[in-house]
Amino acid sequence: MSAARARGEHTHGEPPAPGTVVRRHSVRGQVLDALRAALVSGELRPGEVYSAPVLGERYGVSATPVREAMQQLAVEGAVETIPNRGFRVVVRTVRELAELAEVRCLIEVPVMLRLARTVPPACWAELVPLAEATTAAAATGDRAGYAESDRAFHRAVLSLAGNEQLVAVADDLHRRSQWPLLNSPAPRRADLVADAAEHAALLDALMAQDLPVVASLVREHFNGSGH
Repeated sequence: MSAARARGEHTHGEPPAPGTVVRRHSVRGQVLDALRAALVSGELRPGEVYSAPVLGERYGVSATPVREAMQQLAVEGAVETIPNRGFRVVVRTVRELAELAEVRCLIEVPVMLRLARTVPPACWAELVPLAEATTAAAATGDRAGYAESDRAFHRAVLSLAGNEQLVAVADDLHRRSQWPLLNSPAPRRADLVADAAEHAALLDALMAQDLPVVASLVREHFNGSGH
């Protein structure tokens, strides 16, 4: 019996999952993407400890790029380092999600209102394919795939402000808002589809320069779904 098991702690040792072997090119980046997707999907569960060698086996790589990717996730606040054992997925609270939603509203609502007054409708029309991509991802029920397309849409909208620091900060807050709570049920496909539909509605309001609707949609989008 291992020391961790003797202490009653759970260190995962599942066999490699089908279809998750990472190619050798840009290994660290691919591992980081895979781990981020696993966090969003709930495959890596809050409160559980995961070792770099076991995850390396799962993804078909050595422990080194996994450890490097996990260290980046620790910087982002997704995991915490447990000496000599691995990394524990941080357990988050409903209050933390509410606080993230509040901060995102404080940042993004005034920016989007300014953009609604200044960006030509043709520029918003160019973002329609990104909104449609969120709808397509939602239709599959793939939480991780939807999360990525959702962030891509919001990054594209905010990038029109021409402030790279704003985009980086907002994207970090957005990513943090997508990590699931402990024992939270997976979102239903219908919930993802409804969330994605708000992107199209937001573009319509931005093109129409309907400022009250823009503000209402952004606040509802953040407070209602966490996306």
